[in-house]
Amino acid sequence: MISTEPATGNQIWRGKVGNVDEVLERAVAAKRGWATESVARRIEFVRRFANQVLKHAEPFAELIARETGKPLWEARTEVEAVKNKVEISITAYAERTGQKKLDSALQGSAALRHKPHGVMAVLGPYNFPAHLPNGHIVPALIAGNVVVFKPSEKTPAVGEFLTKLFHEAEVPEDVVQCLHGGPDAGKALVAHDAVDGVLFTGSAPAGIAINKKLASNPAKIVALEMGGNNPIVMLDTPKIEDAAVTIIQSAYTTAGQRCTAARRLIVLDSVYDEIVPAVKRLAERLLVDEPFAEPQPFMGTVIDNATAEMLMESQEALLSHGGEAILGMTRPQGKLPFLTPGIVEVTAIDERPDVELFGPLLQVIRVKDFDEAIAEANNTRYGLSASLVGGKPEDFERFWSETRAGIVNWNRPTNGASSAAPFGGIGLSGNHRPAAYYAADYCAYPVASTEMDQPRASIGVGLKDASKPIRKTKDAHK
Repeated sequence: MISTEPATGNQIWRGKVGNVDEVLERAVAAKRGWATESVARRIEFVRRFANQVLKHAEPFAELIARETGKPLWEARTEVEAVKNKVEISITAYAERTGQKKLDSALQGSAALRHKPHGVMAVLGPYNFPAHLPNGHIVPALIAGNVVVFKPSEKTPAVGEFLTKLFHEAEVPEDVVQCLHGGPDAGKALVAHDAVDGVLFTGSAPAGIAINKKLASNPAKIVALEMGGNNPIVMLDTPKIEDAAVTIIQSAYTTAGQRCTAARRLIVLDSVYDEIVPAVKRLAERLLVDEPFAEPQPFMGTVIDNATAEMLMESQEALLSHGGEAILGMTRPQGKLPFLTPGIVEVTAIDERPDVELFGPLLQVIRVKDFDEAIAEANNTRYGLSASLVGGKPEDFERFWSETRAGIVNWNRPTNGASSAAPFGGIGLSGNHRPAAYYAADYCAYPVASTEMDQPRASIGVGLKDASKPIRKTKDAHK
């Protein structure tokens, strides 16, 4: 396997595809020992990991920037999120999987405790190659699971670096392993009998394939986060420039490569002539450059040339079916995957494609009123994130109530979700197992017990009287 820097085309990493059977054999051998460690001891290990992240923060950020093409300032925020995930996960585990003791009959007790699943397969994406898989790995380790982590084949260097930081924190090497490989390695890992759970972040087609593969095996816990075709709805507001910034942040942060990025700007006719030109003016000013450029750019590259070509083809398809280019997305460097922000009005397209265009391309839809805006926001099979910009409190109350999404914001971007809250969606965006703060829910399962220190039992009804002899029948003598 070879990984190259999207901003330069230079090779950054070279390695071999891992052996799924060998990795899982080691994981199975390690799971009992890790599960029997005390929670306090496992927490000590992940806190050591946080210290290692802090110690290596700058080279870690530089590697993320180089392998993903995102600006260095943004890579630094990702490293900070990796570190912060530890304390958030410790708090979440205590809150959502705590132990309880209750009174029970005969002076006994009832208990609630949680157990780890065993071997967890974590399949990571390329857009946040450290933060998003780490959001599965840390909660899984705290709960007592061992982890086999397959990073995206587009960002193997970051995946390997992240794994080494766990090992430097003295987490046993067989407890967290990095398995390199492409789709075939991922499929083999998901289907392997030794895997007790699959935690996936990535595209809807890949997530659906995992769900289908494991549909007949309910023994495996499966948590899917699969992106979205997210709407940002624009109502009347006196703060047009602030609204434009909110829309820009939603659509173009990380070059649009966020699962929560706004894909569709739904605008009332009454504010269209103010907000759309404001968004266009600001989009034209965004700096697009390599990760270490000075001044720092707002956007870097998309992940590779194939992605850039697909996005350009998608823009052309929208235009050929009735879309109008408000700001054409371009490739300023043909041999490298840099893209400038694009804005296409698609109101006139009768059947708008309900797909996640994972890049800096925003589609604009005009509507006549709030009813039509909500209907348009829900005109998708996805359901991850949605934002309302402008309007009154009663408008947001209705928007929150009627919009189908796992994250619903008001006067805030569609992206930038808090790790201290649940993160997930419905429809094609997820399978009702949100991550972030709620990752603790799928990393351990509840076990109920009734307990006494000595056996104490009686049968109060349905027994024959022991003081009376039992009559023998003729058949009994025979």
